[in-house]
Amino acid sequence: MNKGFLSQYFVGVAVKRLSAVEADASRSHQHEYNGTTAMKSFMGEPAYNVKNPSPARFIWFGGEKEGISEEAFATWYQSRQSPRSEYRLYFPTTLVSQLTNAGDLLFVARQTDSSLLIIVVKAGSTIENQLLWLFGATAPVGQTFANLPITGNNDPQVDYVVRYILEELGIEPEEPDTPQLDRHLERFGDKFPTTAVFSALARDVAAVEPQDDPDAALVTLMETEERLFLRLERQIVAKRLDQGFVTSDGADVDSFFQFSLSVHNRRKSRVGHALENHLAWIFDTLKLRYQRGVETENRKRPDFLFPGKVEYNAPTFAVEGLSMLGVKSTCKDRWRQVLSEANRIGGKHLLTLEPSISENQTNEMRASHLQLVLPAALHRTYKPEQQSWLFSVRDFVRMIEDKEREHLG
Repeated sequence: MNKGFLSQYFVGVAVKRLSAVEADASRSHQHEYNGTTAMKSFMGEPAYNVKNPSPARFIWFGGEKEGISEEAFATWYQSRQSPRSEYRLYFPTTLVSQLTNAGDLLFVARQTDSSLLIIVVKAGSTIENQLLWLFGATAPVGQTFANLPITGNNDPQVDYVVRYILEELGIEPEEPDTPQLDRHLERFGDKFPTTAVFSALARDVAAVEPQDDPDAALVTLMETEERLFLRLERQIVAKRLDQGFVTSDGADVDSFFQFSLSVHNRRKSRVGHALENHLAWIFDTLKLRYQRGVETENRKRPDFLFPGKVEYNAPTFAVEGLSMLGVKSTCKDRWRQVLSEANRIGGKHLLTLEPSISENQTNEMRASHLQLVLPAALHRTYKPEQQSWLFSVRDFVRMIEDKEREHLG
């Protein structure tokens, strides 16, 4: 295990494309996957016909939608006596196994605590791309397990992209012990500040300058704010848990659920606001002309409108001088919402922090005249044929600067 790297969480992974017999419970009641000898490198050497189940979490991702998960078990065993060998992985019926289809991609990952993570993803989906990139697998993947030990060059450092994908799997990466952040958080006590205040704090702590590299500045700001947020969240949540959820009538389950939901919702909403805050600061620092969240047609409010509402509403101002930027920390299927904003602008732009969006999705974006913008560090997670089309933050800034010179003087 290498702390701060993927091997802190996984020993090894095997991946295969599921056949109809493996995916369709009505065609096979064995509930087993045929393993390979190479999988022993991380699954271990099982004894003949000895079935010791391991705790396992099964996850199913259906395309671009949210997935489901279920706790169960799986058993890695040897079904033949020496010198013959036949390795198998037995699994019970779960919601995941019932939703599996032929052609789905299966990942069997052994975690460092010896439990298994068994993931099924729809072919051609964004999460399929993300997991293939995370574990260093190359497409196409066949119907025999490919073995992917998490070592050497196949052991990426847990940066923003790796952390993003781990969180999609329900794994919360450990943050380095950062007590030095506490002095910045003391002023807030046990209350969360507004997102604007918290983003300003992140900029003070990060001390970045976007003039030379706005892409790196944006990623650093987002990482810094997340570290600060998680540190403060841990302190606030720990204090609330110490208080307990007990009334004179016993355990206050409803209050516990409400508190848990508030923690989850705060995490989700904060990221999007932080991303907009830091982009606005970068645009201000670079002296770009824009307005944020102004109303256009049909009460639509694009996140950023360039150069602003006055020019947008002026019939004499050239359409070529207008731009809009939608901002979504994750796209999923929500990117289409941007298409109905700022009707005067034909070619729209969308900035996201989501790695490895599927080719199906990016092809739809291109057909809809929507240009995807991502920090340059995330481009590596996309396929080569996608990378040539992507915009970086610097590309977008230069485009706006060119339009300002031509249409604003």
